[in-house]
Formats: sequence, structure tokens, C-alpha cells
Amino acid sequence: MTILFALVPMFAWGSIALVSGKLGGDANQQTLGMTMGAFVFALVTFMIVRPAVEWKTLLIGFLSGVFWCIGQNKQFHGMKYIGVSVGLPLSTGFQLILNTIAGAVFFHEWTKTRDFFLGFTALALLVFGAYLTARQDKDSGIKTDHMVLDFGKGLRMLLLSTIGYGSYTILITWAGLDPLTVIFPQSIGMLVGAGVFAVGKTTINKYVWRNILTGLLWGAGNVCMLLTVRSVGLAIGFSLSQMGIIISTLGGIFLLGEHKTKKEMIYVVIGCLLIITGGLVLGYMKA
Repeated sequence: MTILFALVPMFAWGSIALVSGKLGGDANQQTLGMTMGAFVFALVTFMIVRPAVEWKTLLIGFLSGVFWCIGQNKQFHGMKYIGVSVGLPLSTGFQLILNTIAGAVFFHEWTKTRDFFLGFTALALLVFGAYLTARQDKDSGIKTDHMVLDFGKGLRMLLLSTIGYGSYTILITWAGLDPLTVIFPQSIGMLVGAGVFAVGKTTINKYVWRNILTGLLWGAGNVCMLLTVRSVGLAIGFSLSQMGIIISTLGGIFLLGEHKTKKEMIYVVIGCLLIITGGLVLGYMKA
């Protein structure tokens, strides 16, 4: 059952960049629409479950939502500069490193030599696989439908995104909160953060309303990821959830039309196989 929960964020989160790319809008519009959708999902879940919420849960949930919003907004900005098929694999690799080390070292989820050997082997496979899916053929140049293309600026955006995303997951894991209880105050923090980013930069228009769909996808993936982390720990649970990179990378190429040369496609295939292998190693660790 835990593995099934882990597969939901893989498919849900792996589809977000593709869906938002098809729905359109700039980074602030996408973030605002996504947080509105996540708020709707969390509100409905809260009304069904009706959990008892303490002040600690409200505070931690709100802060984690703000950190998530920083992570998501900067990731959208990064992908605008360097594309989905390059930006998302890099973002995933950064997040895997941060969350895996946090889970293994700070939360003592790995205690045996076998844990560290298999864990870091899986991490190496995942990160190297992410690197290959983002690797570019130097002789070809980059073809994109975006007017602005700046790898350096995109990389800086992704590093800021990693700090935001990492703080969101680490904070909840540290507090040990129930996933079904924390998602509502978390969604409020997300909505406030998105509102701050959107002030003076965007208005609520059709692109914002469209991107509510991505928020519903994210909400479903978020609950299942938090349930998985509570069961198997941050290092394994978060890593499994990030295997959706395969969906986003291939979708960016075949659905969004992001150009890849023959050599780059070979890198992508090898990278996806390495990511799958890393996920199987993590599954073996759980077994």
C-alpha cells in the first residue's frame, strides 16, 4: 500500500509542468492558480476528515506552505528560462540531494551500513539520471519557443527553488504532523505566498483559473507523499515521489515540443533507465 501511495505523487507531480505548460500563463499566474487549486483540494479534504487542529499545526503548516510557494514560483521561473525538459530534471536532482541527506543525517532514518550503501547508490542513480535527461548536445544549440533563454539565471532560480521546497518537506517531517491535518493550514500559507508574488505583477484571469487544475493534481500528490514519508521516512519517501521526472521529461519533449537531438534523446533514455533503477533500489530498501 505504501508503494501505491508513493506512485500517486510520481504521476501527479510529474504531470504538473506539462499541464501548466499547456494551460499557459506566466510564472506568477501559474503559481497563483496552482495554489488556489491546492486550497480547494485541502478545504474539501478538511471538511471530509474534520481533524482537530492545534496551534502548532497551524503555524508549521502555514510556514511550510509559504516555503513551498517560494519553491514552486522559482521553479516556474527557472523553467521559463531553460525549458521543462532541462529545468525540471535539474530541480529534481537538487531536491533529491537535499532531502536525502536531511533524512539520512538529521532524522537518522538510515542507521546501518547497508542503509547508507543502498541509499547513496540509489541517490547517485537518481541524480546522474536527472543529469543525463537534462544534458545538452553542445553542437546543436537549444531550440525553444520561449523568448528569453538564460541558463545562468535559470540555474539561480532553481537553487532558490530547492531551498524553498527543501524547507517545506523538512519542516513537516521535523514536526511529525499528521498529513491530513496539516494540508489545510499549509494551503493557506501557499495562497498567501502566491498572493504576495502576484501583487502588482498579475491579475486573476483565464490563465489563473485554468491552472487551478494543476493545484488539484499537486494536492493529491502532496497528501500521498506526506503519508509515504510518515511510513518510510523522508529520504526514501521523497525520492520515490520524484520519479515523476520521467513523465515530465518525456512529456516536455513529445507534448510541449521541446527540441532534442538524436544524441540528447540517447541521454534521455539512459537517464530515465537510471532513475527507474534508483527507484527500484529504494523500493528494495523498504522491502
